[in-house]
Amino acid sequence: MRPEREKGAALLTVLLMVAVIAVISIGVLDDIRFGIRRTFNARVVNQAQWYALGTEQLARARIGSLMDRDASKTTLEGGWNGRVIAFPIEQGRMEATLTDATGCFNLNSVVEANQGEPFRRRDLGVRQFSTLLSLVGAPNERELAENLAEWMDSNDVGRAEAEDQGYVNLPQPYRTAGGPLAEVSELRAVRGFTPAIYAALRPYVCALPTTDLSPINVNTLPSERALLLTALTEGKVARETARGVLDRRPTQGWPDAQAFWGEQALLTTPPGDVVREQIRFRTRFFALNSQVVFADMPIFMSSLFETRSASTVTLVARRWTSDE
Repeated sequence: MRPEREKGAALLTVLLMVAVIAVISIGVLDDIRFGIRRTFNARVVNQAQWYALGTEQLARARIGSLMDRDASKTTLEGGWNGRVIAFPIEQGRMEATLTDATGCFNLNSVVEANQGEPFRRRDLGVRQFSTLLSLVGAPNERELAENLAEWMDSNDVGRAEAEDQGYVNLPQPYRTAGGPLAEVSELRAVRGFTPAIYAALRPYVCALPTTDLSPINVNTLPSERALLLTALTEGKVARETARGVLDRRPTQGWPDAQAFWGEQALLTTPPGDVVREQIRFRTRFFALNSQVVFADMPIFMSSLFETRSASTVTLVARRWTSDE
C-alpha cells in the first residue's frame, strides 16, 4: 500500500495538470472566438466597401446627366451640389454627397510644372494664396504663402527655414515634399500653419491633382465662398461685390466669360487675361463623399472624378477616409 504522502503528491499532480489543461483550453477558445470575430469583421468591412463603391456608379451617372444637359456649362439646376442622398440597405444605410470640387482655391497652384525642374514657384499662385490668407485673418500671409511654395518646389534654393534644413532640425525631423500636395491635411506639416490658421483656411482650399491655377466654376460657387473671387483678383474685386454678383447669378448660370465679367459690378475692375481664364463655367472636378453603415460598421470613402471632356468621367482618386 502506498504511503499517504505519495497519494497526496499524485493528487496535486493531477490537479495541476487539470489546471494547466483548463488554462490552455480557455486560451484556445479565446483564439477561436477572436478569429471568428475577425473573420466576421473582415466580411462586414468588405461588404460595406462594395456598397460604398456602388455610390461611385451613382455619381458617374449623375455627372453624365449634368454633362448631357449642357456640355458647355455646369449649373446648380436640379439642386445636386452638396445634396445628401440617403437610402436604406439591408442591415444599415448609405449616404452619398456629390459636390463641385472646384469651388475652392487649389493649393497646388502655388507651383507650376517646369521642363528644367519638376516643380517651381509660381508667382501669381503665391500672390493669390497670400490674398486668401489675408482674407481669412491669417497673420504673416506672404510668408505663409512662400512657405507652401518652398515646401512643394523641387529645389533647395530659398529661405533655409522653409527648405529641408528648416525641417530636419526640428525635434521630430522630416523633409519637404518637393512636389504637389496629395490632400489638404498635408498643409499642417508646413511651417507656420497652426491649427487655428488651418481651421480658418480649410473651408476654402483643396488639393486638386493638377498645378493649374484654381479653375473655379462661378455657376456653382456658393455665395459664402465669394472671397475666392477676391483672392483670384488679388483684392481688386471686393468680397461684398463678389458676393452680390453671385447672389444675382442667373438661374441658368452665365454662358461665358463675357457675360460674367460684363456684370455691372465687375466692369470697373477688369482682370488680366490669366485670371479671366481661371473663371470657368463647366466643372472639371467633382467630389463624392460616401458613408456606409453596415451591421453597425461605419465605412467612409471619398472619391474625385475628372471630366476633361463632356463624354468622359474618370476616377482620379479614392480614399477610404472621410474628407476632413
